Amino acid sequence: LFRHDAFVAGEWHGGDRRVPVTDPATGETMAEVTRCAPADAERAIAAAHDAAPPLKASLAGDRATVLHRFADLMAEHTADLALLLTSEQGKPLAEARGEIAYAAAFLRWFAEEARRAYGDVIPPTKSDQRLLVLREPVGVAAAITPWNFPSAMITRKLGAAYAAGCPLVLKPAEATPLSALALRVLATRAGMEPGAFQVLTGDASDAAPLGKVLTGSPLVRKLSFTGSTEVGKILLRQCAETVKKVSLELGGNAPFLVFEDADVDAAVEGCLVAKMRNGGQTCVAANRILVHAAVHDAFVEKLAARMGAMKVGPGVDEGVAVGPLVDEPTFAKVRAHVADALELGAETVLGGGPHALGRTFHEPTVLTGVGGEMLMTREETFGPVAGIQKFTEEDEAIAIANDTRAGLIAYFYARDVGRVWRVAEALEAGMVGVNTGLVSNTVAPFGGVKESGLGREGSQHGLEDWTELKYVAIGL
Repeated sequence: LFRHDAFVAGEWHGGDRRVPVTDPATGETMAEVTRCAPADAERAIAAAHDAAPPLKASLAGDRATVLHRFADLMAEHTADLALLLTSEQGKPLAEARGEIAYAAAFLRWFAEEARRAYGDVIPPTKSDQRLLVLREPVGVAAAITPWNFPSAMITRKLGAAYAAGCPLVLKPAEATPLSALALRVLATRAGMEPGAFQVLTGDASDAAPLGKVLTGSPLVRKLSFTGSTEVGKILLRQCAETVKKVSLELGGNAPFLVFEDADVDAAVEGCLVAKMRNGGQTCVAANRILVHAAVHDAFVEKLAARMGAMKVGPGVDEGVAVGPLVDEPTFAKVRAHVADALELGAETVLGGGPHALGRTFHEPTVLTGVGGEMLMTREETFGPVAGIQKFTEEDEAIAIANDTRAGLIAYFYARDVGRVWRVAEALEAGMVGVNTGLVSNTVAPFGGVKESGLGREGSQHGLEDWTELKYVAIGL
């Protein structure tokens, strides 16, 4: 499964340029992967274009069989895939194993959804006509995926694309290409056609040139992107030139509200999940933690105790709950957010600085007295830092929660049933977790509102963005 070459036009492509892949826990180079050029992206698109007609004509049941085999192979190789993921990304092995299971679940889900890409028969308005609506694959698709979930974000797109009958050209994050290449190995073993799934690797400087080819080609009819809002806007503008279908899962700035009637212990546990999974490096991480004054002190004390007990270290070590941050820029952003908050009046309850392990390891940190003018309330921190703000009124908390251009997810804890309905409906987010800190699920639609994106992934709705509707009127 440990491949160093890109997969282009049905073959492993080494090329003459290489880029190192680094273990964030040690700084050691794990491998040197291919640096694809724009010409490689063009070859991949041409191969996908050739693969599109036979893939469209294939039977849904046959595509489902391939996806089920793919998922079985992922399950069989969970240990190897998880170790590879942890080594290039940093998250603890337990979390990596969970991601592999989550990733395989998308393949299984869309294997079944392939059989359910139903159309419609419309009651005719004329006696000599019959009206049909067919659902067809959109055609060649491109996907750009992030480093924080380097397996699951691929299968969530690839599973839907293949189920719909769309060949996919993938550009994985430059920090985590090895997981993507391992998936291509398993896809081959599962029987997936070479042109149906290709992988373009490269370094950070290659991202824009490769992206321009993917967005500029008239042969590519859809782009799916998971990443920052800033990059998503650039890609959206580029795709406008050829009027592609676009699905974007962009940044979040998730509020986590704890009301006075909440079960404080449950809220602390939910906050740990929402805040600390992958060391806080998730788009659905709790970023603005708003706690009612009546339970503020108890919540802070318990959260600090739980976070303080979390073991920090390399993800491969036994019992580690918090791994390294993925790279130096991510670490620098976390440090800047903490420094800014302290300068503007926040107080440190736990941690606050770099971890003794050095490199990009950061202490689990709890700050109180966080306010709306601070960087960590206006931007995603993407690290193991919990900034807590106090509130007194329900309307106040909702207003603060909605005071952001993002709208991916929101969480809140409350036991009053009236409040549960009011707040769930009032929060401006594509997803809401009520008395839970973990909402991601293959069977539920994942996506946001406002500047957090377009479209939905997963669930029965996840196939829609990979298909087009064709209306057929038949004269008798």
